[in-house]
Amino acid sequence: MAFSPKFLQRVSRSLNSINNCRLLSSSTDSRVLLQHSEAASRPCSSFVHNNNNHCHVFSRDFCSRTSSFDQLNSQGPAAIDYSASLQEDEFHKLADATIQDLLEKIEEYGDSVDIDGFDIDYGNQVLTVKFGSLGTYVLNKQTPNRQIWMSSPVSGPSRFDWDRTAEAWIYRRTKAKLLETLENEIEQLCGEPIKLS
Repeated sequence: MAFSPKFLQRVSRSLNSINNCRLLSSSTDSRVLLQHSEAASRPCSSFVHNNNNHCHVFSRDFCSRTSSFDQLNSQGPAAIDYSASLQEDEFHKLADATIQDLLEKIEEYGDSVDIDGFDIDYGNQVLTVKFGSLGTYVLNKQTPNRQIWMSSPVSGPSRFDWDRTAEAWIYRRTKAKLLETLENEIEQLCGEPIKLS
């Protein structure tokens, strides 16, 4: 049996005033999920369950939050209107030139160093660079965000935005440049320096 919307509203008001909670509900379900906005020592979720016209409130204490959502949210980078950053045709021109240049330079580098399993491939706008057992890099364009995304065996995933001032692809969280990151990581993996910038 589902709770009526009016009943859910009364429960929500009562619990909000008592527990400082947010009520997430569905009028077609007999369960109501509550998320507490208090410190991590408080229960993270509760629900009300209708069983034979009796209401039971259950609480679970399994959430391991270390800080509030507001604190986590304030530490992240500021939102960017990516479409205002670069026009689509300008983005494609810059990203294609960067990826094509990387393809040529890394292919030449792979010919000069002895790495078992080295392979480089560019297809469907994805650059894949395999350094055998050392790992694989994948770089691709993300047109809606106007970014180049990189998956690295050293540093993991990164999203690079074009910085007009620096005239470089920059990872906003660390301020690292794409080409310098690749130079440092490839040298770390292979033991031989590479010049990409």
